[in-house]
Amino acid sequence: MDKATVQKRFSGVWTALITPFLDNEVDVEALKDFVQWQIDEGINGVVACGSTGEHSTLSDEERILVVRTAVEASDGIIPVLAGIGSNDTKRAVKMAIETSETDADGLLVVSPYYNKPTQEGLYLHFKAIAEAVPEIPIILYNIPGRTAVNMQPETMAMLYELPNIVGVKQATGEAESTKKILGLIPDFLVLSGDDGIFLPICKAGGRGVISVASNVWPSKIIDLWKSHENGEVEQAEAAHNSLQELFSVLFVETNPIPVKAALAMMKKVKPIIRLPLTWIQKNNAKRVRSVLESYGLL
Repeated sequence: MDKATVQKRFSGVWTALITPFLDNEVDVEALKDFVQWQIDEGINGVVACGSTGEHSTLSDEERILVVRTAVEASDGIIPVLAGIGSNDTKRAVKMAIETSETDADGLLVVSPYYNKPTQEGLYLHFKAIAEAVPEIPIILYNIPGRTAVNMQPETMAMLYELPNIVGVKQATGEAESTKKILGLIPDFLVLSGDDGIFLPICKAGGRGVISVASNVWPSKIIDLWKSHENGEVEQAEAAHNSLQELFSVLFVETNPIPVKAALAMMKKVKPIIRLPLTWIQKNNAKRVRSVLESYGLL
């Protein structure tokens, strides 16, 4: 596996796709239409079955359905990452093997949650997954706010020695760790997992973002990335600052509650979310609507 080629393909703006539902079933047609809209808007890639896609409430069969649907809808025009993960290594390996058969371009593998493993445990967990599917690229997903464990740069460096681990989605809420990671692993692909610090992470050496906000306004997030890539520093800063209100309101409640509410207002999906998440509160719905209107999205 040529890591440099994979990393280049996985750079840029990736949308962490929502999963549309219809009568509590996966709305396959709505998902196809949504992926096509993302392509039309110029997105670099999509992630199916991540946190934003309500992965934790999807059955195994639904998870495969969502990934296959995203792959089919993308039709090779853009790459698709499939989100997987479990706090049970054996189950995570099984999920990786099953998902590798969907023709997804790579796996986004979240750290094991609830168990609070040591760094050695994290290393052995990801090593087992990587060795089970050696032909498919893997991006680690470090999100301590949801998993209760923060993967250290030294652990990432050890994992990078495995041939199919190519990068990390770093969702720690700060940009400083990017410098530490790249100081140890200069060739590592670091993608921001936080829209609000997308630009600071890229300025620190990151190569893109896996975005919640691009569900709502993909072309605008792409414009921000292009400004950064073109060295248009002031333009990138201005774009990033202008989007902070959108970034903020999409986390006024637990993700993906606000972004699904926004997309329902935009008539992209039905207003359905799965328990234990609940539909957005009325006062927060008003905030979301107000922000969308201020950006001309409604």
